[in-house]
Amino acid sequence: MTEIASTPRPSQVALALFDLVEGARVTHLWGRLGWQDIRRRYRRSTLGPFWITISMGLLVGVLGTLYGGLFKVQATNYVPYLTLGFVIWTLVNGLITDGCTAFVNASNIIQQARLPLSVHVYRVVWRNLIIFFHNVVIFVVVAMVFSVWPGWTGLLAIPGMVLLCLNGVWVGMLLGAFAARFRDVPPIIASIVRIAFFVTPIIWMPELLPHRAVLPMNLNPFFHVLEVVRAPLLGEVPSVVSWVAMIGMTLLGVIMTFVVYVRYRWRIAYWI
Repeated sequence: MTEIASTPRPSQVALALFDLVEGARVTHLWGRLGWQDIRRRYRRSTLGPFWITISMGLLVGVLGTLYGGLFKVQATNYVPYLTLGFVIWTLVNGLITDGCTAFVNASNIIQQARLPLSVHVYRVVWRNLIIFFHNVVIFVVVAMVFSVWPGWTGLLAIPGMVLLCLNGVWVGMLLGAFAARFRDVPPIIASIVRIAFFVTPIIWMPELLPHRAVLPMNLNPFFHVLEVVRAPLLGEVPSVVSWVAMIGMTLLGVIMTFVVYVRYRWRIAYWI
């Protein structure tokens, strides 16, 4: 009697890991897809993506003048703070809201081509990074006007950006999977992000709050997301609380998302 050896099927954990690693490896694919998204948005426009920079610059100029007067703070301190707040928040907002539709918007590709699903999340992160680097030009101009020079402290923004992007990946994976199954997720998340904008120190400075409001502010995860990037670029060292919060949020989010991804990854193609 001949024994037929069957090839063992890889576990869902191994498949999920392969998806994440293989997706990260094909940088040319999600890099090009993300850049095409930007080009498609500004097709036939003379200035192209620099319209993002111009609109952000106008917004910062108007709000810097208005709120600087209302809060009675010096423009030298407030305008660079406000500029970085808006630039980083635009990245955070894009990573969250675009992450919700990462799989749904790529439904045609998912159903027609056999690619790692993580490619579509990396695409979202890369697209928003392109917009971020366009907007950073505004801060460079503001920094020159107001003589802001972070020095070596500015290098701390690099690990801050790495943590921010890692959070963008797991948020896109998690919310993208939920939004593929439940189509009410994107508008719910968009509403939460809108509220978060006003309770996060972006247009207002923490120094304006009474002492008793410091604890609630430290419980706001968005504050720490901004702080680990904004503070170094302003020449300040982020607090230990912000670093611990960001690292903890990253580890917890990655673990939680991986558990969900292992279990439901294969269903996403059917949900969309």
